[in-house]
Amino acid sequence: MDNGPRGARRVVTIVGIAIAAALVTVLLSTVWLWRNQERVVFQPPVAHVSAPAPAKRLEFRASDDHPLFGYLVSPATGGRDPSALIVAFHGNADLSAWLVPWAREVADRTGIGVFLPEYRGYADIPGTPTYETAAADARGAIAFVRDRLRASRVILFGHSLGTGVAADVAAQMQADAAPPGALVLQAPFTSAREMAARLLVPPVPWLWRKIARVHYDTRARVAQLDCPVWVAHASRDVVIPVRMGRQVFAAARRKGELLVVEGAGHNDVADVGGERYWRWLTSAVSSSASAPVGELEEERHRRLP
Repeated sequence: MDNGPRGARRVVTIVGIAIAAALVTVLLSTVWLWRNQERVVFQPPVAHVSAPAPAKRLEFRASDDHPLFGYLVSPATGGRDPSALIVAFHGNADLSAWLVPWAREVADRTGIGVFLPEYRGYADIPGTPTYETAAADARGAIAFVRDRLRASRVILFGHSLGTGVAADVAAQMQADAAPPGALVLQAPFTSAREMAARLLVPPVPWLWRKIARVHYDTRARVAQLDCPVWVAHASRDVVIPVRMGRQVFAAARRKGELLVVEGAGHNDVADVGGERYWRWLTSAVSSSASAPVGELEEERHRRLP
């Protein structure tokens, strides 16, 4: 007759242990994330790389006066619009020097120069990258291209982490009454909070707001921007899922085009997309003032041998 009550107590004990273990897991995950936010978001490669020709290294300063540099890639045959410039922000484990071949292709196809600013903490630049310092670096890059390079029309490009940096600085430019001509995002994430939920046990939303030092919210930013927003994403992106790219595009106040590249991963959208990718990007740059509306889905079906 005691088996019934004992069995019930055993079940209650097991359930209690499971709940306690789950709470401890959430707590430990949240503490780990709080301590390591910047290390997760910013992962500077341990590499000493010089940009290949024809990139020109230019030094500038962040908005907090921290010394930085970037690479300017100009069109091979002369620019179609010398007053326009593309500013491209790279991802968290990338370097601006590694984007030079891509930038050279962009410059030659669009006739517009590309500036590749580097973040502090990357490429032997002193300092530690954080959400705040990356924002100061981006603001400094925009001031540099406007004041020193005399760019009156700025198109912003971002890849991966760089999409959050680009969206934030686009909002700042709009607040300063000098919005970008277009915001071009490749593999954007919706928000830092949702990316954190993918990495670990999802923190309670109110708790995340209290502990977060990284505040990227690209989906909210594009909903407020007056410039057209263009999005490209890989269908097989395992770093930032394609649904996030779709959600960012859907949230944009002014839509350019959405390009989904079937069969591509996080870092090979341009290679797999081929000419359709380049047409998408060229259209984004050349139509930055007119904000065409539409959606382009690339369907590339690969058959297994």
